[in-house]
Formats: sequence, structure tokens, C-alpha cells
Amino acid sequence: MPRIKPPSKEESQLLPPYNALPDSAIHIPQTPQAFAEARAVLLAQQALGFDTESKPLFRPGQVDTGPHIVQLATPEAAWILQLHHTEALALAQAVMAHPDIIKVGFGLDNDKSTLPHRLSVPLVNVLDLDRVFKRYGYGSSTGVRAAVALVLGQSFHKSKKQSTSNWALRQLSPAQIRYAANDAHAPAMVYAALPAWESTQAAPAPSRPRRPRHAPGTAATSAMQPSPKQQSMQHVSSTD
Repeated sequence: MPRIKPPSKEESQLLPPYNALPDSAIHIPQTPQAFAEARAVLLAQQALGFDTESKPLFRPGQVDTGPHIVQLATPEAAWILQLHHTEALALAQAVMAHPDIIKVGFGLDNDKSTLPHRLSVPLVNVLDLDRVFKRYGYGSSTGVRAAVALVLGQSFHKSKKQSTSNWALRQLSPAQIRYAANDAHAPAMVYAALPAWESTQAAPAPSRPRRPRHAPGTAATSAMQPSPKQQSMQHVSSTD
């Protein structure tokens, strides 16, 4: 079955701009009270947009100490947790290990390998939205830009300059803050709009059933044994 091509970058740019959060809806907790308020809101959610950012490594032999921030978002607000804060680390641990909160994002393979080590907790109930689009015939890496175009009909821009900036800074720049917030907010918005989008799509292809694995000594193993005729032929051949 040929893969469906998602909107290209050029096609996405023709759409209305992404409806990003205002600065007032982006929170970076710094005080015990701010962390308590963030904890109360985040742990009450059923779904959160999710992403991480790390200081890039430019030289061989550099030690990777990231991720340095975890971003979490609802359709209404976003929280940027700087993991050098003990309270931020504890809150990220509580959210990411919570079994009743689904954390959604794009291209999460690297996060699934690095974040458990950074947080010292498993990631529970995490959904890579790329896998949802793959079920509908798209490639394995649709990505947030194309997904926003498909589902929301909007143009989502990701700045290469900000993606490779220093996320270990104690004081993030306004551009970094907006970039990080958008990277969690967009998955939250796509996930909220998915049911309506899915209702307009052809039914996803059924999963390919896995071939059962037989234990040694079962029919599968027996079928690999030579037949009596083959055994007889082997015996004759061995006596020639």
C-alpha cells in the first residue's frame, strides 16, 4: 500500500499561522508556590502535550547531561520545567510516571531512551502521535508541522536556531520560551482535535497479525523433521 504524503513545508506555509499560546499562558515555575500550583493543575489532567529539550552536543566526547527541560501543555496553557530545579524534577517525575495521564508528542523515540535515565522513573502512558498517523497510511515520521497542517489546518513553524540553542541556561530567552511552549502545546491541540479528524478518514488498516511462535517440540518443530521417506533416503545415502 503506497504511503500518503502529508502536506509539504511549502504547502503548510500557505495555511493560516498556528494559533500559539499568549505569553501569559506560559508558566516557568520558580517558587514553591508556583510549583504547588503547577502540580495541582498538571496532575488533574487526563492528557498533556509533551516534549523535551536538551543542550546540543557539538564536540566529540561531550557528556550528554540532558534533557534539561520538560515541557507539558494543555490546550489552554503550557509549563516549562527546568530540571536543574529539584521541584521541577520531582514534578516531571510525578507526571511522566502517572498511569492515568496520557502524555502525547511527536518523534518520542529519543525521549523514551534518555528521559527515564534523567528522571530515574519509567515513562508511563506515553503516545507518539506519529504512530497514529502511520495507521492512516502516512509515513512513520509525520511530525508536528505536517500534523498541525493536516488536523488543524494551520502553519506551524519550528526555528532551527532555537532548537539548537543552549537549553541548560538558567535564564531562557523569550524566543526559547515560546519555542518550548509551542512544542508541547501543538501536540496537545492535535490530540484534542484528533477525534474530529479521524471521523473524516478511511478506516485505518488492520494490524498485521503476528505469526505465533512455537515452543521446541511442538508441531512447528515436528514439521521441520525429515519424513520417514526422507529418513530412509538419508540412510541409504549414508551406506553407499
